[in-house]
Amino acid sequence: MNSRDLTKAAISATLHCLTGCAIGEILGMVISTALGWHNAGNIALSIVLAFFFGYTLAIRPVLAAGVDFRRALGVALAADTVSIAVMEIVDNGSLLFIPGAMNAGLGDLLFWGSLIASLAIAFVITVPVNRWMISRGKGHAVAHQYHHAQQHHH
Repeated sequence: MNSRDLTKAAISATLHCLTGCAIGEILGMVISTALGWHNAGNIALSIVLAFFFGYTLAIRPVLAAGVDFRRALGVALAADTVSIAVMEIVDNGSLLFIPGAMNAGLGDLLFWGSLIASLAIAFVITVPVNRWMISRGKGHAVAHQYHHAQQHHH
């Protein structure tokens, strides 16, 4: 894979990861903020949901390619664990450093702006991580073969 294709694959993998993480983060933040939870519960729920939705999005094309659930789960774990973990560390770390972000309410522009900013920062930092992993046949490269199988399956 040449350098440009490697970068495109890393951006694609990171966008895929970002989608699952964003769904989980936003849902977790909305639920925990609405329930009045403190920062630790807020972050914990967001991380759990980010991993859940990240893995759910990763496993779908593998299952669609005809792989049994147990093996598909293994592929999803191998493909996205590091990417989701890096994204969550950076995303939640960023939220902790943005003044007032963790105390902003759902109706506050600061809540939504800081969430978007933290996800954008996480994306920028996660792309090179995914690029490095894909270049070594790890991370999203593990699941990539199933994406093509699914496209040919239809």
